[in-house]
Amino acid sequence: MSLVSPLLKRVVYPFLANAGYLRRRAGNSDLCVVTYHGVLPAGYEVTDPEQDGGLLSAENLARQLRLLKSQYRVVSPEDVLLWATEDKQLPRKSVLLTCDDGLLNTLTDMAPILREEGLPCLFFVLGTSTTQSSQTLWYEELYLLLLSAPRGTFFFDALGMKMQMGDRKQRRILWWSLVKKFSERDQAERAGYIEAARIQFGLPECPSAGCKNGDANRRRFTLLNINELRQLAEQGMTIGAHTLNHPVLSRQTPELAWREISESRTILEHAIGKPVWALAYPFGDAEAVTSREWKMAEQAGFQCAFMNVGGGFGARLSRFALPRVHVTASMSLAEFEAHVSGFHRDLRACLTGERLYIGASA
Repeated sequence: MSLVSPLLKRVVYPFLANAGYLRRRAGNSDLCVVTYHGVLPAGYEVTDPEQDGGLLSAENLARQLRLLKSQYRVVSPEDVLLWATEDKQLPRKSVLLTCDDGLLNTLTDMAPILREEGLPCLFFVLGTSTTQSSQTLWYEELYLLLLSAPRGTFFFDALGMKMQMGDRKQRRILWWSLVKKFSERDQAERAGYIEAARIQFGLPECPSAGCKNGDANRRRFTLLNINELRQLAEQGMTIGAHTLNHPVLSRQTPELAWREISESRTILEHAIGKPVWALAYPFGDAEAVTSREWKMAEQAGFQCAFMNVGGGFGARLSRFALPRVHVTASMSLAEFEAHVSGFHRDLRACLTGERLYIGASA
């Protein structure tokens, strides 16, 4: 697939979009769910395209929303709730907008664009956002810590690991390995591991504090606090749960995973005074989420739950494993529409034999 990707992006997708094929293809299905992770604040300087790759420019987001408004039917989260629970029929080519993590820029930079276009969105936020303080995603803090570490070999006795600090690619591989290992523990232990690593690297206290200095960096890295969360809800946006702290759920014990899922709903409902009926699984792929988590979501009282892969029209729609199109900053408008239509997903499956989404029973 990587060999033909430039041809697809620059030639095939634009041709199919201009010819109207992608829209006609999408017309055979009822629902596509699209997910964002926020907007790059004005003045923020991208230094790591991989780390910032899920955040769109304001201009790109506006272009995508206008395309969806003109060629598809953007429906409200409440419409999808009725579809999931009461078999309400959705119009053809319905699109649900969602956004994960609850970064501050979702309130300051993304919500104004949505309001200007008159579009609703389902925002999945963490239990962390029900506190007065503004915090950072633990795995982003970990990544920034690893980038700041000096070169060399370090021994992480708490996990029985040897860490080799080389180039950025090597550090990113190490980061993902640590994300999975740290997810096996609760948030307090994770924080302890990150602090132990900081001390071992010889870095100053809170080495990632630089990301919070300056308004643009603060909007990029910090999560909503409870007051900002309530502002988002008061603007008419629907709030869903994204667990308490964003671990890789499949790596956790049943007790920890259940707490992350069930308590996130309770704590968010108390914070905003409204029902929280939808859950988005952290990371949201087949490695991070299993049938165990699908069952837990249902048992915790959620009405539906969302993956982060396999989306586009024509995907199998299962209430507790709903597929989504994960939008990235590198997508052109034609590529975005190829994902929305389901063409990209089906073409990739055809060329690679890779099954991008494993559905649960409806």
